[in-house]
Amino acid sequence: MKRSLGYIKAFVLVAIVGLLYGFAEKRHKSRSINEVDVKFTDTENLYVTEEVVNKLLIQNKPSVSSIDKETLDLNRVEALLNKHQMIENAEVYLTLDGKLKAQVSQRKPIGRVVGNSSFYLDRNGELMPLSQFYTARVPLMFGFDGANVTKAYPIVNHIKNDEFLTRHITGINRLKGDKFTLELRELDFELYFGDSSNVALKFNNFKAFYKKAQKENKLDTYKKVNLQFGDQVVCTKK
Repeated sequence: MKRSLGYIKAFVLVAIVGLLYGFAEKRHKSRSINEVDVKFTDTENLYVTEEVVNKLLIQNKPSVSSIDKETLDLNRVEALLNKHQMIENAEVYLTLDGKLKAQVSQRKPIGRVVGNSSFYLDRNGELMPLSQFYTARVPLMFGFDGANVTKAYPIVNHIKNDEFLTRHITGINRLKGDKFTLELRELDFELYFGDSSNVALKFNNFKAFYKKAQKENKLDTYKKVNLQFGDQVVCTKK
């Protein structure tokens, strides 16, 4: 008898818990969203604003409170964000207290093409439009278009990831045959890079040359510095 009573109590307890859970879940689903919270994963200047992301999240509804959780397609909203030209990745989710949250990673420009059409080259080697909200401080790229700009990606990407090169190199020019020259911030000699092969070797040679010439106070005595041969730096004096 006592054992039967115990089974009955356990069954009743499970039933009550199930009912409470079902009630809580139904109440949760029936609630409207009460807040949108957008977080950018980096602290850089914004190429896309929180306001733009908010509009995509609420899908042009008049207000966030008019969105029904049961009809909200999180996958669709996330896909809309990821299609935005300034967004590299976005993750969207709902919290139990009715907040629609988004974590957004922006695309990162590493070079800016200047010419008949202007655009960025991003860190993944893809074309990226200019932003109306912020202009990136990256090397300017001359003589490029959408068809050939990726050929300079190994060079521009190496510059972006090197503090010394980022500080000193301000531009890159494309010549015939996909050869390149680089522009320096404070020096007027021509820095001839050649093609985009052996990028790390050429830049290491340049840094060694620069430090040696700076120590000897000879940086202003050169008209041209040629890095194309890879295993050596060939200099022409003024």
